[in-house]
Amino acid sequence: MIKTVKASRILLPKKGVDMSKYAVIACDQYTSNITYWDSLKSYIGDEPSTFHMIYPEAYLENTNKAEYIKNINNHIDDYLKNNVLEDIGESFILVERITSYGVRRLGLIISIDLEDYDFTKGSHALIRASEATIVERIPPRLQIRKDAKVELPHVLLLFDDKDKTIVEPLYSSRDKLEKVYDFELNKDGGHIRGYKISDTASVINKFNDLFYKNNNGLLFIVGDGNHSLATAKAHWEEVKKGLGEEERISHPARYALVEANNLYDDGIIFEPIHRILFGVKEDFIPKLMECCHGEYHSYIYEKEIGKIDFFIEKNAPQDYLKIQTFLDKYLEEHKDVKIDFIHDDDELLKVADENPHSVAIFMPSLTKDDLFDYLSKDAVLPRKSFSMGHANEKRYYLEAKRITK
Repeated sequence: MIKTVKASRILLPKKGVDMSKYAVIACDQYTSNITYWDSLKSYIGDEPSTFHMIYPEAYLENTNKAEYIKNINNHIDDYLKNNVLEDIGESFILVERITSYGVRRLGLIISIDLEDYDFTKGSHALIRASEATIVERIPPRLQIRKDAKVELPHVLLLFDDKDKTIVEPLYSSRDKLEKVYDFELNKDGGHIRGYKISDTASVINKFNDLFYKNNNGLLFIVGDGNHSLATAKAHWEEVKKGLGEEERISHPARYALVEANNLYDDGIIFEPIHRILFGVKEDFIPKLMECCHGEYHSYIYEKEIGKIDFFIEKNAPQDYLKIQTFLDKYLEEHKDVKIDFIHDDDELLKVADENPHSVAIFMPSLTKDDLFDYLSKDAVLPRKSFSMGHANEKRYYLEAKRITK
């Protein structure tokens, strides 16, 4: 029997906390839109919020990192000391998210054993990265996690359950479960409800059955938050060096809190992740056109020129591989050029219009039909190959778990 899935003691804000101000979008969203985060900061003020426990990536370049991290940990300590965060006991949480587009997505908040996760290419771990991991992105995130007493998950794991045997039956019986939150998310994030699941053993058994039924050596793949989970893994590797064998089994840092989603949930919709480069030279567009061509119609956008027809292959993984390989080479040769990854078409155009000498590349959508089959064969997609929904559909920080004793 596998022991990858575990129940942890989940922390939620106490009654009376304004939940619409408490929950905020994942820190790696709207990275080129600091206005989004400034308006969110103004809306929340000093009220209890996960905003005060995370480091938005939009602020990384313009703040004192050491001071910002210290402030994060001070807020966490204060919330624990004053019972802003309350322990609801060992449990899972069934999540129902209704996006602003009217799409319903179901998920399950669980803990997973980081010993069963490996982000390196060719891994045969039960939990694997779907995309290439940029190891250089781990150390800055590790600084944030190193002294934090709790973690807040925005990681979404996917599991292959075509027959819908785990989450869907729980949702059908949700009236028998205790509802632990039900509120409107800020910044056009839609609505979210959570139901506490105390009978975690039966759910764990179902994951176990699914693993042996699929028989491909793969239980979960990372659908979103790849670098956050890689950071949790790196942190655990450091923590366990100072622990004895018995301590390693039960230490809370060994287990990461995640939301698990059935790949075949109707609310799981793959969206492309577009590219935008800032400060490009005149040679960029001709070289890109020369490098990547095919029959699939897409676009490049530059403010002064407008949309330019861009024909790529029909094979999305190959498109991402070719284009990202070209971009990495170009960035290596032009150190002053910067890149960002944007999830929405409108957001991409907005950022391009606000930044002279930038070029936006509209990327194709990846289909999910072959995803587990592709990744079970030791393959890894190029980084930032797909997004599960639009930016405002991303996971909001809400549940928490201790990672220190």
